Amino acid sequence: MSKYTYPDFNNCAVVTIDTQNDFSLPGAVAEIAGTVNVLPHMKLILDACRSRDIPIFHVIRLYKEDGSNVDICRRELIETGVRIVTPGSTGADLVEMIRPKNSIQLDDKELLQGTIQLIADNEWVMYKPRWGAFYQTNLEVFLREKNIDTLIFIGCNFPNCPRTSMYQASERDFKVVMIKDAISGVYDKGIDEMRNIGVKVTSTEELIREFASI
Repeated sequence: MSKYTYPDFNNCAVVTIDTQNDFSLPGAVAEIAGTVNVLPHMKLILDACRSRDIPIFHVIRLYKEDGSNVDICRRELIETGVRIVTPGSTGADLVEMIRPKNSIQLDDKELLQGTIQLIADNEWVMYKPRWGAFYQTNLEVFLREKNIDTLIFIGCNFPNCPRTSMYQASERDFKVVMIKDAISGVYDKGIDEMRNIGVKVTSTEELIREFASI
């Protein structure tokens, strides 16, 4: 790592990716294998953040029933009547294990319009229309306004949305941290690729030690 990529844990935020019921829970309609196994690590990280007032951003998908906002690789499936992370459904909700206590209900209409919704103290939810958290969203502006320069990624299905989001964060000169045991679908080549673009790859235990030293 260099002085330009080394994380600044005094100006960081945690970003959870797609950790919704329909993707995460055993037997769910679009279950991503291994996601349920990383949930306890995610909870440890989020609890540590909440106790230290570290900002948390939950990035989610919402698939309209007509498929009009769905990735083209999944659009036909939704058009046939399969319901995945449908706005207003339980399946679109954040998994209970990672939701903040006293979280307010998601406002699907506002989220689909690009609002970054405050759901608890120092904790927000935002919708992304494609794989990456920065594509056609207000996330970068929101982070800059809060002087956040380091992003810590956890969540669902590394090969798709976490991986894309980390590349996008790096393209925007954010310092990036990948928590390898708090993201499902991680593989060795992917870890190497992240390190090659300056991402700090670490574990839940090591991250919490970093937080303790803030």
